[in-house]
Amino acid sequence: MKAGSSITIRYVDNHLLVVEKPPGMLSQADRTGDEDMLTACKEWVGKEFNKPGNVYLGLVHRLDRPASGLMVFARTSKAASRLAEQFRSRSVTKKYVALVEGNAPFNEKWIDWLVKENERVRIVRESHQGAKRAELSMQTLAAEGKKSLISIELHTGRPHQIRVQCASRKCPIVGDFKYGATTELDGRNLALHASILELDHPTTKERMRWTARPPGNWPQEWADRVPV
Repeated sequence: MKAGSSITIRYVDNHLLVVEKPPGMLSQADRTGDEDMLTACKEWVGKEFNKPGNVYLGLVHRLDRPASGLMVFARTSKAASRLAEQFRSRSVTKKYVALVEGNAPFNEKWIDWLVKENERVRIVRESHQGAKRAELSMQTLAAEGKKSLISIELHTGRPHQIRVQCASRKCPIVGDFKYGATTELDGRNLALHASILELDHPTTKERMRWTARPPGNWPQEWADRVPV
């Protein structure tokens, strides 16, 4: 199902809405006034289920604007609370794929301390005021020429975490000029895609899993190598 012209609906029931965010779209509204996922999905729910007035939809996590992939929204406040707790307790499995510059390490766990200052995130010492622990596991799926395709599982959810941790290891994400990339993807977005989302249903407790292939702005020869 499609919401508008660009959002793919992957699952919906009385408690959950799972969608694919296209690259370049905001997760929620900001000062730009540009189209955002939360507003667009509220509009879709209102039309699909004939709900007049202000539709409730809980935002429990975000994706960076230039990234793409799976997002879950809560359709009730109870579901929002239970999903938020799953994200806090790290029982949600979030896996990403990224096309990066350089030769990425094959199989590693990365632990850093991050701080956000003036709209940028950087790695600091653990003792730095305001530093927050950032942890992920990564594995190289393929490498060719001066690029690598990597799989990432997040263990923490810090702003720009994957982007900064990749850049600090000399493998910035393709298209991420903010953090040192020299190769563009489509001129605006990043080759970073949330490809797997796994969580417990907030009421039935059933473990649920969704997968999503990279969007059309990825080079086809790399998108075809993504194992989802």
